[in-house]
Order: sequence, then C-alpha cells, then structure tokens
Amino acid sequence: MSPPDAALDTARAPAEARSADRTLVAAARHSGGRTAAVLGCAVAAAAAALAEPAILGHTLDLLLRRAPSGPAWTLLCAAVIAAEVTLDAAAARLTGEVDGRSTARLRRLGLTRLLRTAPHHAARYAPGETAARLTAHATEAGRVPAAAAHAVAALVAPLGAVAALFLIDLWTALAFLLGVPLLVLLLRAFARDTLTSVARYQQVQLATAGRLVEALAGARTIAAAGTAERERTRILAQLPELGAEGRRMWQVYGGTTARSAALMPMLLYVVLAVGGIRLSAGAIGVGELLAASRYAALAAGVGAVTGALAAVVRGRAAARRTAALLALPVLDHGRAELPQGGPGTLELRDVRVVRGGSTVLHDISLVIPGGTTVAVVGRSGAGKTLFAAVAGRLTDPDTGQVLLDGVPLREVSAEALRREVGYAFDRPVLLGDTVGDAIGFGAGAAPGPEAVRAAARAACADPFVRHLPHGYDTRLADAPLSGGEVQRLGLARSFCHAGRLLVLDDATSSLDTVTAREVERALAQEIRPGTRIVVAHRLSSAARADLVVWLEGGRLRATGTHGELWRREPAYRAVFAADAQTGAQADREVAR
Repeated sequence: MSPPDAALDTARAPAEARSADRTLVAAARHSGGRTAAVLGCAVAAAAAALAEPAILGHTLDLLLRRAPSGPAWTLLCAAVIAAEVTLDAAAARLTGEVDGRSTARLRRLGLTRLLRTAPHHAARYAPGETAARLTAHATEAGRVPAAAAHAVAALVAPLGAVAALFLIDLWTALAFLLGVPLLVLLLRAFARDTLTSVARYQQVQLATAGRLVEALAGARTIAAAGTAERERTRILAQLPELGAEGRRMWQVYGGTTARSAALMPMLLYVVLAVGGIRLSAGAIGVGELLAASRYAALAAGVGAVTGALAAVVRGRAAARRTAALLALPVLDHGRAELPQGGPGTLELRDVRVVRGGSTVLHDISLVIPGGTTVAVVGRSGAGKTLFAAVAGRLTDPDTGQVLLDGVPLREVSAEALRREVGYAFDRPVLLGDTVGDAIGFGAGAAPGPEAVRAAARAACADPFVRHLPHGYDTRLADAPLSGGEVQRLGLARSFCHAGRLLVLDDATSSLDTVTAREVERALAQEIRPGTRIVVAHRLSSAARADLVVWLEGGRLRATGTHGELWRREPAYRAVFAADAQTGAQADREVAR
C-alpha cells in the first residue's frame, strides 16, 4: 500500500470504527429482548456460581459439626448447582438465537444497500470481497451482541468473588489483590494485539477471496491460455501473510492463556498460604478456607473474560468490513409519476459526471425528441456506456439534470422509472429459474406466456428456445446457451418490459449482422413505440438511427443524422475505420 493510501486509511479508521459500532448497536437493539435475556441468564448463572462457594463452605462446616440443618443445606447446594447449569444452558440457547438474528439483520441491511446503490458504487468491491463481507464477516459481527452480554456477565464472577474474599477475610483478599494489576495489563495487551492482528487477517482474507472469484469467472480463459499455475500463484500470493497473521492471532491468544495459566495458580497458592495461616490462627474456619479458595479461582477467571473479549474484538473488526457496505450511497427516488401517454422526450441539462476525481462526461446538454431512435457513437472510452447509464438513471450526474417528458428522473418513483425505462446490455445476466422466467423478469406484474414468446420472437430467440429440452420451461442451469443466445434473451427481457424509453447498451454486439437487422426491424415494428438509445459500434446501427450523438473524450462532439456527419466529418468516419467497407455500403444506402 502506498503512503498516501495508508494515510487515507488511517484517517478513515476512526469514522469506520464508529460506523461499525453504531451498526452493532442497531443489531443488538433488533434482538434487544433476547440479548437482555442472554445477559440476565448469564448474570444469574454467575450469581449462582458466586453463591456456590459460600453455601458449600457453610454446608461443610455444618456437616463437620453434625448440625441438624446440614442435610437441608446439602439440598440447597444441589439446587444452586442445578440452577447454574440450567441458566448456562438457557444462555447458550439464547446466544444461538441472538447470533442468528443479528447476522441475518446485518446481511439483509448490507444486501439491501447493495441493491439500492448505483451499480458503479456496488462494483467498488470485488465480488469475492462482497461475498466475504456478507457471509463470514457478517457472521463474526453478528456474534458481538451476545458476546458483549457474556463479557459483562463474565465480570460479575471475578468482581463478586473479590468482594466475597473481603467478607471472608481481609488478609486473604489483600493477598489476591497483589496480582490484579498483572491481570489488568494482561487483558489490555490482549485486546490491543488481537484487534490489530484480526483486522489485518480479515483484510488479507478479503483480497484472496476477490482474486479467487475473479479466477472462477475467467476459468475458460485461464484454461485456454494455459495459465492455471500462474493464477494459482496469484490467488495464493498472500497465503503466507494470511498464515502469519493467523499464527499471530493464536500466539496472542495462546500467550495470554499461558501467562494467565501461570498467574492464576500463583494467586491461588498465595491465597491458600495466607488462608492456611489464618486458619491455624483460628481467624477462619475450614469451610471459609474452602470458600476463599473457590472465590480466588473465580476472581482469577481471566479465561472466561478473555474468551468473551476475543469474540467482541473479532466481531468489531469484522463489523467494519460489513458496515462498509452500509456506507454505500443510496440512489434515492422521488414520488412523482410520468405524464400519461408521454412520448419519451429525454433532456440532458449540463450533465457532468466525475469518477475518481476526473470528469468523464463534460457538461452535456441535449434534447432527444420522443419516439426517436438515437445512436450513441464514439471511440472506446468516449463515455458511451456512462451516457446510457445516466440517460436511464442507473446512476446520477454529479451536476446537471436528466428529464423524461419534462420530469426530473430524480423525482420519479422507482416503480414508474423501471416501468417506463428499460435496459438491455452487452453481457446480460439471466435471473430466474427457467428461460421463460428470465425473459419475464422485471418490475411490475409478471407477463403472460404469450407476451414472453412475443418478446422472444422479436429478439430472434424463439427458434433456439423451442429446441431446448423443455422449451421456455427449461431450467437456466440446464440450458446450454452461447454468448449470442444469452444476449438475445437479454434483449427479449427488455422487449417484454419496453416502456417509453429503451436503452440498448451494445446489446447486439454478439449477434451476426443478419440477426441484428432482424432485431432492429422488430424493435421498430413490433415493440411498444418509444425513444430508443442505442450504444452503437456497428456502422449499420448508426446509419439506421434517426439521430446520432457523437461523443469524444466525454464531450458532445456533434449531433445529426449519420449521413450528415459522414459527409462532413472525417473524424466521424474514422470512428468506424475498422468497418470502412461496410460503411461505404451503408453510405450508399443512406444516399438512396
């Protein structure tokens, strides 16, 4: 990591920690009743454990004196032990419920924010990282509310035991207190070292998961290129660091356990030695010595506190990873409706888009009349896809406005926006169980079978769908689809939900020329009339459009018909230089 990046991460760390803590508090409130029950059961179990030595000691004294009340106190001992066991079991069961509910809430909030943010914000983290944040890290963070309750309860026994030691004998209690500063330092060092190690471990884990998912997505390319060994090395590059951080975590935990294991017997021996002296002096009885030794063991119970504290520390570090998803900006919607029967007039007013501190769309102002087919052309990197994203509000401009039939898109309700604005992409993702479900997937009521088939016919998908094992009912997982077939199904999905504005972002790039022309014909004649924005790489697509929007370096270079631009702009012809021969033929078609 470069020094500026490291400095930026250091500056953001306190804010991220506060955000993660607020997220954990909200998760605890979501299961507030159960979390309180965990705390109540754990504290009650600790109280029973505190009462146990005193009752055992007193019972022992009564039995040694053969007092008549000895059997009754023996039954009381059994009842206290049974209560402790029962309360511990209840706390364990409730802990599982709280962990599950808190984890589910964190995952639901993270997934909801991912789906409500703009796609480019959602893509900020690699798919593998996002999956790890929503699974392993959300699970770890979801354990914090119950772990915090157990940590608080774990303090009851040591603090109560120290108080009990003072009640039994002052000198015995003072002997124990000699080791308390060492216990405090031990816990403080453990919390500090664990937080640092866990945070680094989770960071390396995220990076490794991201590279693994990338490799899985490109498995065919890797196999074809024969670079499997290189990819394996790349994916596992940080494995030694991951192992080192993992070993460091266990070393911190093991070191703390070892030191506490050495410290606690020493404290117990000191307490027993002082207690023995006090017993020989007649200051305390045998039962009190037994109780003092038990209370010393409870007071030195750093193991329970350490375990609960470790869970809280790990969970807080994991919560930072999950809470990062909750910090993604939301693409809010208004409540306005579009005018009934509007033609789909699209207007961009001084639209500017900034990415990574650089302006990628520069102050674009443009009016596209309703019902117009517009081809957006330009060299690679000119901003065509971003223009298409802004036009249908997959993202918002940093400055300026986009209006559809006179209504700013920011003010349009989500339902109206997705009902009236459709998209088709160059690499569509098919969602649903079957091929028919994938075509009908979209906002609003599910279309009927005939509407699905009509959309498929318009996208030239019906012939190959009918040849699938079960036609439109074929499960997507069982459908052997080529890239072009997937693209046609994506087109069919957009046609099935066509509104007044339809954006085709290089959506015919995998189709052959004949099929692409058939799709264009169907789009003009069979699909609901409206405005079409076509991100075009084929010259024929530009030639058939009513209007061409020519982008260069994120700026609006010119607008006009293809024929006008082709005749007067050599630079425009150069955009299609790779298709020059086809361009000449299209030019003749335009001239005719």
